[in-house]
Amino acid sequence: MSHSLPVIGITMGDAAGVGPEIIVKSFANDSLYNLAKAVVIGDAKRLEKANALLGTQVRVRAIEDIADAAFERGVIDCIDLQLIPDDLAFGKLSPVAGDAAFRFIERAVELAKARKIDAICTAPLNKEALHAGGHKFPGHTEMLAHLTGVEEVSMMLVAPNLRVIHVTTHIGLLDAIRKIEPGLVERTIQRGYDTLRKASIANPRIAVCGINPHAGENGLFGYGEEEEKIIPAVQKLRERGMDIEGPLPADTLFFRAGRGDFDLVVAMYHDQGHGPVKVLGLEAGVNITVGLDVIRTSVDHGTAFDIAGKGIADERSLLEALRQGAELATRI
Repeated sequence: MSHSLPVIGITMGDAAGVGPEIIVKSFANDSLYNLAKAVVIGDAKRLEKANALLGTQVRVRAIEDIADAAFERGVIDCIDLQLIPDDLAFGKLSPVAGDAAFRFIERAVELAKARKIDAICTAPLNKEALHAGGHKFPGHTEMLAHLTGVEEVSMMLVAPNLRVIHVTTHIGLLDAIRKIEPGLVERTIQRGYDTLRKASIANPRIAVCGINPHAGENGLFGYGEEEEKIIPAVQKLRERGMDIEGPLPADTLFFRAGRGDFDLVVAMYHDQGHGPVKVLGLEAGVNITVGLDVIRTSVDHGTAFDIAGKGIADERSLLEALRQGAELATRI
């Protein structure tokens, strides 16, 4: 096995969700071993439970440190935090699982800071369980920013033929519109641009969504938000030589992006960017946190409590997240 493969820490997410199953299924898939040297940060017994449930032929090895990992085909090396009780039910909200999901991320960040792993790939957590476990974050993105001491990060969703970076994410729509201002728009676009450059796109073609229908249509809709909040940032970046268009009407912009006209779409708020990506299928989407000191990719789906423990969860988004993480890790 090539030693040039990056080491990626996979956090198990919420143990009551589909995380343990999609991890076991990924390790049972031969393609994982060509992507990265993967190690799980989670709970070994929970992985064994998922393994038995799925009837897969992988083995779980509990380890204490990355140095103990063997990275053998068919073996899951798991840094075992031993936080999950044996009788934790699949598909039920649990403060214990919520707290553990936070601890897995915390350990992964420590490992990344110590340069023991090259990237973090996260299985889904449940926000309600996270809060019940005492961690008041809207999600992974904000938690990682806090743990790494970074002031501001962005969420980028990547799907086949579409990449979307978000100016705002987990806040209400009225709050999002209030929060959008030229500085934030500029910094978000710059973060996306820098990430695409690292992913070997020399001169990314960027398109920026408007806030209002038809991007305001020259003041016909809205109260001049495009002119006030978006256009100054776009002009500044264009003057710096960036290939950038906008603000454009979001409805037609996403169609054009899917067709291949742009490398990156800049969405102004959560659903404006998430909707078009999710239409393309949850199994193919990947969430990348942009602006951290560490590379972090994630599945673009939730804990799926309704199917957890049934052995039917789809591992393709996790494998795609690993692939994207490995690609960024080897280029930085």
